[in-house]
Amino acid sequence: MASKPGERKLQILQTVAEMLEQPKGEKITTAALAARLDISEAALYRHFASKAQMFEGLIEFIEQTVFGLVNKISAEESSGLKQTEGILAMLLGFAQKNRGMTRVLIGDALVNEDARLQLRINQLFDRLETTLKQSLRIAQSQGELDGKTDVGAHANVLLCYVIGRWLQFGKSGFTRDPMAQWPQQWAILSGK
Repeated sequence: MASKPGERKLQILQTVAEMLEQPKGEKITTAALAARLDISEAALYRHFASKAQMFEGLIEFIEQTVFGLVNKISAEESSGLKQTEGILAMLLGFAQKNRGMTRVLIGDALVNEDARLQLRINQLFDRLETTLKQSLRIAQSQGELDGKTDVGAHANVLLCYVIGRWLQFGKSGFTRDPMAQWPQQWAILSGK
């Protein structure tokens, strides 16, 4: 049994993420979650007021992890094009290492859940696109990218590429590696 405050909450979120890693992707119910944790459903609700709050906890984890890594990449890499490459590779690698979170990102886990959860994922995508635009603007100012390139359109294509790779990974039952052919695809995406 969890002893420290917040430890049980973390255990619940980890269990939800593990359940989401199953390739068949069955709907997560509080009854199934409680059974897996060997606790009552009432005990779940002592930590989370609703299942939506559990998914919000997973989305918070995704946001903190992804944007923490984005900030690290941006701080360590001065080249705008290398920042962009690093961010894309990190996003693909994040999915590869966090299958359950991938199902949250592509919306599979959010079907029939509170609509605000998908809105939050959409906001995360908007933030990622803005981040990619910033890196591409830096690349443009450094002469790494043609000055006539529409960085907004380019950033959108890059984000669509990542989401597409996540979808292939999730919909294939996690058999289509999101990092497969990454070096060759980056060469195409970057125009190099």
